[in-house]
Amino acid sequence: MPLWLQHPLDYAAGIPWLQLMIDSFWSLFSAGLTFTVPLAILSFIGGLIVGFITALARLYAPKPVKWLFDFYVWVIRGTPLLVQLFLIFYGLPSAGITLDAFPAALIGFTVSVGAYTSEIIRGAIMSVPKGQWEAAYSIGMSSSQAMRRVILPQSVFVSLPPLSNSFISLIKDTSLAAVITVPEMFLAAQRIVSVTYEPLVLYVEAALIYLLFSTVLSKLQTRLEVYYRRYE
Repeated sequence: MPLWLQHPLDYAAGIPWLQLMIDSFWSLFSAGLTFTVPLAILSFIGGLIVGFITALARLYAPKPVKWLFDFYVWVIRGTPLLVQLFLIFYGLPSAGITLDAFPAALIGFTVSVGAYTSEIIRGAIMSVPKGQWEAAYSIGMSSSQAMRRVILPQSVFVSLPPLSNSFISLIKDTSLAAVITVPEMFLAAQRIVSVTYEPLVLYVEAALIYLLFSTVLSKLQTRLEVYYRRYE
């Protein structure tokens, strides 16, 4: 059992802030590793799949299908993520659909990420010069082959930085899952605050751990960009 939970009165009486941060660090960090990071990774993978399908549909599908995906992107980009999470977790039970907190958050973040990444992927595909299509056709490739072997590999270079930034932002956005009771890092901080009555110390510590996660991901993003730049 964490020290802050074993001796809540001591913390309420004014335990030094550094000791409180040390005692609560693992509770926050483990919540980040157990819920924050997996939620972000799974949501981003799902969002990439949704975004890729959406981007292709908006570029090449028949107009009725294109309009449907346009509407999806318009709605998701035009409404707050917090409202979307509330609709899924608190609103759907009114329609007879009840989801646990984590699946509800996963669906909400996936749908949101899909709308935004679709714009990134669509822009990356459109940035490839038309001459690349013509060159692919000239050597006998079909449209699907040209897309798979010529267009998409070049689109990766364009889309990698904004997609990486989206993932880093998603790590921070997962803190919104606390409002639907997902026990991720920010909710863990709120629970410790309710016992220790030290909101400033705990929220600063949570912010520093988010900063740590974001810094590590930023370093990985830089290395990934350097790796792919070798093949330009």
